[in-house]
Amino acid sequence: MDHLYNRYLSLLGIRRRDPGPEALKEVVRAHMTVVPFENISKLLYRKRLRQTHLVSFEQHLEGIEKYHFGGTCYANNYYLNRLLSWLGYEVKLCGADMHKPDLHLVNIVRTGDREFLVDAGYAAPFSEPLPLDLPTDLEIITGSSRYLLRKKDAEGHHRMEQYRNGILTHGYRINRRVREIREFDQVIRNSFRPEATFMNNLLITRFDGGKFLSLRNMTLTESTPNTETHHTMESREDLVQIIEERFGIQQEIALESLHGISLEQFPD
Repeated sequence: MDHLYNRYLSLLGIRRRDPGPEALKEVVRAHMTVVPFENISKLLYRKRLRQTHLVSFEQHLEGIEKYHFGGTCYANNYYLNRLLSWLGYEVKLCGADMHKPDLHLVNIVRTGDREFLVDAGYAAPFSEPLPLDLPTDLEIITGSSRYLLRKKDAEGHHRMEQYRNGILTHGYRINRRVREIREFDQVIRNSFRPEATFMNNLLITRFDGGKFLSLRNMTLTESTPNTETHHTMESREDLVQIIEERFGIQQEIALESLHGISLEQFPD
């Protein structure tokens, strides 16, 4: 398996280092730049392969290398978990509750005497490991979006909250119990159902030159902590051109994946 992990590092453009806080930052930053949150691969594999399960490690790496794919939380966070473990980190795979239990997947990484949240699967600007030993809430801002990682509550849980224009729109609560990926088999199968969010919408995010890019259906948002711009595409032709130009995913692949999807207003 070493060859797969070395291939992973090569795709991220980094080399293996002894585990530590700075090396962990390097891995997370590289991952958030190279491996997007995206559901085009999910749509494509469902159409071409009738796939309703987690991609294999080789399939995940091939998608990154050939098509500039990444994945949603299950693929991105699970295979990042495996990479971090191989690199020598103490890392827990944990579920997180949204409107239903364990809909999301995150990593808790210990390095030295500190624990960090590493979440490369929330379509959010978490470009660094987020410390969990918080005396106060941690705030991450990009454009009109504000994320709050709440300090540990009386029950020992952390919560992530997402605000857009000052309104709480989304979030999750971390369950610290260590999980196996097979425990999420049903949740993953459910995410391929015809009525599921990512079977009916488009979402791609990644970092690009200091800007956080977020493409939600027909609207591309570019943001920094202090700025935000929006560009809404007039046609699918414009949309797939932007997908290729800004995210590297070929227009033909995007068109095939998005065929039959209305791409109306993205649900919060």
